[in-house]
Amino acid sequence: MPFADLGDVRLFYTDDGSARPVLLLVHGWGSDSHEWTHHIPALRERHRVIAVDLRGHGYSSAAESGNTPRRMADDLVRLCGRLGVESVIPIGHSMGAQVVSHLAVEHPSLVRALVTVDPGYGFTGAVADGFPAMVAALRDGDANATAVQMDQWTFTPASPGWLKEWHRRRLLAMPAHVLAESFAAMFGEPGSIGVRPASEEYLARRECPVLSFWFDPAQAAWEQTVFKDPRSKTVVWEGSGHRLHEERPGEFLLVVNTWVKEVTR
Repeated sequence: MPFADLGDVRLFYTDDGSARPVLLLVHGWGSDSHEWTHHIPALRERHRVIAVDLRGHGYSSAAESGNTPRRMADDLVRLCGRLGVESVIPIGHSMGAQVVSHLAVEHPSLVRALVTVDPGYGFTGAVADGFPAMVAALRDGDANATAVQMDQWTFTPASPGWLKEWHRRRLLAMPAHVLAESFAAMFGEPGSIGVRPASEEYLARRECPVLSFWFDPAQAAWEQTVFKDPRSKTVVWEGSGHRLHEERPGEFLLVVNTWVKEVTR
């Protein structure tokens, strides 16, 4: 059955392919593992691919509390243990990039290498200054409607209409308390790593090689300063939206497969 009962949460996941290294696909805030629909068929030809709905998202259960990136990372450790997986290359988008970075820092023996996609960390300036108001709006108002409104920044005029509609419907279906709690844990609570300098201090603890995709060259240049492994690199796709892996799946797969092959020789 594609569900793992971990006690306080029940996770939906798929497990395809058999070749190593094992890839662990981790979606973003207000999304689910369907985010990787365009990628799984190609990836499972070369790897064992585990794609999971994080707690409170998709088909997984939603706990009354504890819906935070750190707890989500702990869930993934338990899931890997349940599946007998000792080493993974996690690929995380947005909030998922925070989740997989927690894996790399807190469970380094599990993470062989790391891929992040327009990560939900490293924010500064006007964007960072706006997070308290966003947290308040999610907590005090209609969280689902607020999330849909907030999500508009993630698209460009070139973003396909189906992608906008898919994520709008996903956000409308989310448990409101999960949207509010997880966003606050990323950007507004003690210990959150979404805003600098907390991002810098925490991410500098990642010892493994990291491949990071950005649409913003300034963010990419910043992240290069916190890499530890010389095999780490950033890829910049200017003009893309936040969900660049969904907008450009073929190119994304080409870059990821090439880099994974290089770092696992």
